[in-house]
Amino acid sequence: MYEADDSMISIIRDNYNILQSLGSFGINLGFGDKAVREVCEEQNVDTYTFLAVVNFTINGYRDFDDADRLSIPTLMQYLKASHSYYLDFQLPFIRKELTEALDMENNLAKLILKLYDEYAHQIRLHMKYEEKMVFPYVDALLNGQVTGNYDIETYSKHHGQTDQKLRELKNIIIKYLPSDKLHNNQLSATLYDIYNNEVWLRQHAEVEEEIFIPVIRRLEQRSRQSDVSVKISKMINQTPDNNDALSEREKDVIVSLVQGMTNKEIADHLCISINTVITHRRNIARKLQIHSPAGLTIYAIVNNLVDISSVKL
Repeated sequence: MYEADDSMISIIRDNYNILQSLGSFGINLGFGDKAVREVCEEQNVDTYTFLAVVNFTINGYRDFDDADRLSIPTLMQYLKASHSYYLDFQLPFIRKELTEALDMENNLAKLILKLYDEYAHQIRLHMKYEEKMVFPYVDALLNGQVTGNYDIETYSKHHGQTDQKLRELKNIIIKYLPSDKLHNNQLSATLYDIYNNEVWLRQHAEVEEEIFIPVIRRLEQRSRQSDVSVKISKMINQTPDNNDALSEREKDVIVSLVQGMTNKEIADHLCISINTVITHRRNIARKLQIHSPAGLTIYAIVNNLVDISSVKL
């Protein structure tokens, strides 16, 4: 597993295929013998996220020490740039190679090019969908905007492999397309690039499935919890009786209720009678207009009576 203090050039020596990943992260060449951390910091790339993607694509390493440290903006930059690379450069490049390698007077060659165009169209639709629906949705989440019209699970269910036509194209060329020596050399070079594209596309899909989607699921969960807390807080602040502030003892009762204590357990814990506990609970409900344990839990979190990490949600 590569770490932040390893030199960037050593990773490239071991795995030259990450050169394209550097570009997707916005890392320019010319970094000498600097460590990964230095290169990332100088070029405004989150080091932890960069290494997570590199170690995953190279070694299949999935156990991140702290998934919450993954930078969503860095992942978004990586995925958007990867799309641009594939749609604007790689797809046209392979098509040009195919056109030069195939005898376009041959009807079978024309059908092969048509098959490639169908594949390219499928890939373009898939990536453009992500750019139109998924990325703006994530941007909204990052800006604290919770929407009920879309979620990452909807995307995940429709996020399948899109390289079936590419495999079909590769197999047809190998099995059924006759060519002379010149075209055979050109086709071999093109097939090599198609194989590399197949690997790249699979890795790209796996980064989305194994890193991006789980991170957005956690962001959704935090955003929805925060949204509920804000709404409850606003409701509390707008309550006419809010001027009737809670006493310290009433706050103690709320904390005890959030911790799951019964009236008797609260009475024993606070050294008061059960009737006094009941009276406090009535006063709390009257002042806050909150009657449910869930509502009191949210109130306690919003008002820093308890830490959210100590609450079983």
